[in-house]
Amino acid sequence: MADITRRLGWRHLRGVPAAHIRHHRSGTLLHDGPGLSFWFRPLTAALSEVPVDDRELAMTFHARTHDFQDVAVTATVTYRIADPATAAARLDFSVDPDTGVWRGAPLEQLGTLLTETAQQHALDVLARTPLAAALVDGAAAVRERVTAGLGAEPRLPATGIEVVAVRVMALRPEPEVERALRTPAREQIQQEADRATYERRAVAVERERAIAENELASRIELARREERLVEQRGTNARREAEEEAAADAVRAQAEAARSVKLAEAEATRTARLAEAEAERTVRIARAEAEAARETGEARAEERAAWLRVHAEAGVDGAEALRALTAARLAENLPRIDSVTVSPDVLTGLLARLTHATPDGTR
Repeated sequence: MADITRRLGWRHLRGVPAAHIRHHRSGTLLHDGPGLSFWFRPLTAALSEVPVDDRELAMTFHARTHDFQDVAVTATVTYRIADPATAAARLDFSVDPDTGVWRGAPLEQLGTLLTETAQQHALDVLARTPLAAALVDGAAAVRERVTAGLGAEPRLPATGIEVVAVRVMALRPEPEVERALRTPAREQIQQEADRATYERRAVAVERERAIAENELASRIELARREERLVEQRGTNARREAEEEAAADAVRAQAEAARSVKLAEAEATRTARLAEAEAERTVRIARAEAEAARETGEARAEERAAWLRVHAEAGVDGAEALRALTAARLAENLPRIDSVTVSPDVLTGLLARLTHATPDGTR
């Protein structure tokens, strides 16, 4: 749509590069070309805007195959207006000088023309093709036939129309027929899926069996290794017991040898102590004997001297013996701390001492 602005009774049109503008005034062509921009007076101007860009026309129609089956055809036709002057002369592309909007519907007319022409050629080719063949390669056949038919259609060049491309997206039968046609393929796919499932299960079972065998072999090997381990432990325990017994024997022998050595040492020490004690006892006995001998000799000499003294003093032998006996008795008497002498005893003692003088005097 052209961009038209108002200025004090004048109008300014600004087109786009994809639109071909034709401006007539009083039957005279003043402006002709794409992307124009100019001022004009609306009361005397006749404007036409023809799009020259590529246009996409989507179409969907129903057709019947050779075996009387309905199919839906979905296609797209790409076209453009190659001769804007011819198209403007054959179709109403005039625009309102105040708003720039088409007064008619030229593109709808072109769409109807192209759709009916393409549908006619598609129906012609599908009417001679069975449904199965149409579903397999009918799209290519329809596309080729529609392209050739539109290229040979005389009304299109006469209107300034050029077909760029034709695309057929789908040929679909009725839903019931489509489900019926899908059933064998679906069954085959299901069979393939079931077979794949069975094969997968078989592979899984085989793998499980292999895993079970591996586990059993592992358990057997583990039991065998445990048996070897038990045997090795027994051998080690036996060797340890033997080594321990040998060590105990060695320790016992060492202990016995040490005990023998200690006993021998103790016996030697005891013998030496006994010898030393015996020697000491002998020395003591000898010393005591020597001392006793010397003491006896001294006492004998003392007694002899005492006797000589008494003999020299005129004391007879009986009195000397009694005196010696009394002295020996006194030596053997217990210790007397105190003696009480009565007058009678003292008188008798004095009397005896008086009578005992050697000369017999008082």
